[in-house]
Amino acid sequence: MKVIIHRGTKEIGGSCVELIADNSRILIDLGMPLVDSKKQPFDSKSIAGKSIDELKTEKTLPDVKGLYKDEEPQIDAILISHSHLDHYGLLDFANDKIPVYISRGAKELVDATNIFLNKNVQLSNTHIIKHLSPFHIKDFKITPYLVDHSAFDAFAFFIEADNKKVFYSGDFRGHGRKGVLLKKMIKNPPVNIDCLLMEGSMLGRNEMVYKDETEVEARIVEILKEQNNITFLFSSSQNIDRLVSAYRACLQTDTTFVIDIYTAFILQKLGEVSKKIPQFDWKNIRVKFFNYHAEKLAGVGHKELLYIYNRRKIDMDELNEKKNKVLMLARDNSIFPQIIRNINSPEEAKIIYSMWEGYLTDKFKNFCRDKKIEIEQVHTSGHAVLNDLQRFAKALSPKCLVPIHTFEAARYSDFFENVKQMNDAEPFTI
Repeated sequence: MKVIIHRGTKEIGGSCVELIADNSRILIDLGMPLVDSKKQPFDSKSIAGKSIDELKTEKTLPDVKGLYKDEEPQIDAILISHSHLDHYGLLDFANDKIPVYISRGAKELVDATNIFLNKNVQLSNTHIIKHLSPFHIKDFKITPYLVDHSAFDAFAFFIEADNKKVFYSGDFRGHGRKGVLLKKMIKNPPVNIDCLLMEGSMLGRNEMVYKDETEVEARIVEILKEQNNITFLFSSSQNIDRLVSAYRACLQTDTTFVIDIYTAFILQKLGEVSKKIPQFDWKNIRVKFFNYHAEKLAGVGHKELLYIYNRRKIDMDELNEKKNKVLMLARDNSIFPQIIRNINSPEEAKIIYSMWEGYLTDKFKNFCRDKKIEIEQVHTSGHAVLNDLQRFAKALSPKCLVPIHTFEAARYSDFFENVKQMNDAEPFTI
């Protein structure tokens, strides 16, 4: 079996791995880069209007023969590990004759991103994958493993062909609400792994203040008990573990959890996958309507949902009346200043910043300082810490371990055995 990591040997994001066995070729992930060649944040708008050839020349698109819309398909399938754009964001450039294998939850999140966040990654030729349900793509046998990650319904892949075995970790962790999945894999791992492609996003980062979702939930509870004004939660609507932590904290403190239409839509769609996910009409949940979200939903033929969500609608008058017992989901966008303008005496309101601190800009910090709004980061990573990476690697005991999805590939040999460091687009045979 031949392996080519088209991007990811020395960076986080833009993941894309090609596997070749005899006359069979598959891709794992086709992600949008997170950084450019100068390691500055990648501007996704920079690809607009450019041809596939231009994007390949500038190395935004990986140079994979037979992958793109203007080529005769030579890739037999694309496997998508999860619904973060750095793993699927370039999928719209692929020839739609190539089948895409993805979990149901990930597909729902991709569709929601298309509707509300102005993305255009259409998934038409899809096959839904399930935990530990093997499937075949020509010479390849693939077994998906559900993993704990900040993306809902995320998977790793165990891939067999040519009497060789490859394990692609995808993005994973052991300290989320599905941490038991890592424990189960360590206790009963796939055996005789020839090559482990393992992420290392947390290598080189500071230790987490909150080691797991339980600690995040506990701190949110403390903050809600302390607050005498409205509290905001800055978090992705697609980080379901974090929304669950926030909702549980609200129940414990009899606080109203205010979400928006976008979040209500996501929860409703994922509620069809898991009955444990909170829904817009559950106790202590209300929905704040914003024109932007309402127009987006109506524009794709879901106007009827607006009438359904309206049953749990909360307006600004009620928000102001109850603001001492409100946790409102929000983000650093054009809507947030409008919310603040309509809150009576917003001074001493608090933001629970529950995202990676790298997203927190000086401009936003200054805005909050001027408004006398406190920011406290309460967050835990979506990726495995070093100790869990080591336990995972030891359990799988691969003949070679290849760093991927990391800026710290050179450090792997300090922590793991049998490390084989590769370069982007460099083929190696197992």
